[in-house]
Amino acid sequence: MTMKLKSKYMVAVLLFVLAGMIASVAAQSGSYTISGPHSYKNLSIFLIHGRDESSKGNMLTLQEAMERKLFVVYETSDVNKLEVENLSKEFDVFIQSGDIVKGGKQDRILAVSIVIPARSGRVSIDAFCVESGRWTKRGQEESGKFTSSNDRIVTKELKIAANDARSQSEVWSQVSDAQMRLAKGVGGGSVASNVSSSSLQLSLENEKVVGNVDEYVRALSSVIDGQRDVIGYAVAINGKVNSADVYVSNALFKKLWPKMLKASATEAVAEAHEIRLADPVTAGAVKGFITDADKAGQKDDRSASGARLITREDKDNVMFEARDEKSKVVVHKSYVKKN
Repeated sequence: MTMKLKSKYMVAVLLFVLAGMIASVAAQSGSYTISGPHSYKNLSIFLIHGRDESSKGNMLTLQEAMERKLFVVYETSDVNKLEVENLSKEFDVFIQSGDIVKGGKQDRILAVSIVIPARSGRVSIDAFCVESGRWTKRGQEESGKFTSSNDRIVTKELKIAANDARSQSEVWSQVSDAQMRLAKGVGGGSVASNVSSSSLQLSLENEKVVGNVDEYVRALSSVIDGQRDVIGYAVAINGKVNSADVYVSNALFKKLWPKMLKASATEAVAEAHEIRLADPVTAGAVKGFITDADKAGQKDDRSASGARLITREDKDNVMFEARDEKSKVVVHKSYVKKN
């Protein structure tokens, strides 16, 4: 084969592969059906319906696994690296990017969505600090381990800082901003804890924040009841599309729903002081947001701790996709509306 023919052949192959990738993205976005909105005050929830990409029934969430003492998150004394270990003999554990782990030398968020298999041994994982003012044991907590994972990051700006900018200084800045916005949202006064004023986790445990968030949770928690094909959800706050998350199965989504709804409600509380009149968000607008993000240019493709991480971004949207390298399935897609 001549060089000219080889060149034409390679171009044809690349075009074929690119066409397949575009078709795959379009098919994936097109396979979702959006229902809703289900609204309370300034928060609207849309349900994303689709087919399961995995039938595995042995998966626990990080919160479940830590509560059952089947999973350990170890302090490493490196702000941006932790080690995790799945002690279970039968259950895999799903970690979601943005999950807060409480304790250690300072509270952290885990910075990758990944499935940690049973009997994993110690696995290194990226992290960010969400408590800038402490590097010692707090109260009766262990400094070498983390005690719980009951909450997660609560604003789209924090999601972008941790997943897109991947900047520790930006994460700290957005934690401080979230604390100030929460204080305004609950009627003024500080929501920072006297124990550690920089801790996002302790601010989320503030009784005024909890009281306001619980109103939303009580009003909206049942919207998934009886929904066997829901694999994700989207959020609109103050009449604007905010974000969406899609998971590998209905079973995993249902396990994560209470934690995700709580985080969405917290963001709505933080934005309650900035309510502006806007046209109601429609299911069509949500579908368009997801489709546009899926078609955005690929910015980043890297592997971390056994997961393949892909970022797609345009001027308005960003999407973070985590694909399990062992099973080759997409376990989580997180969408954020930038503007």
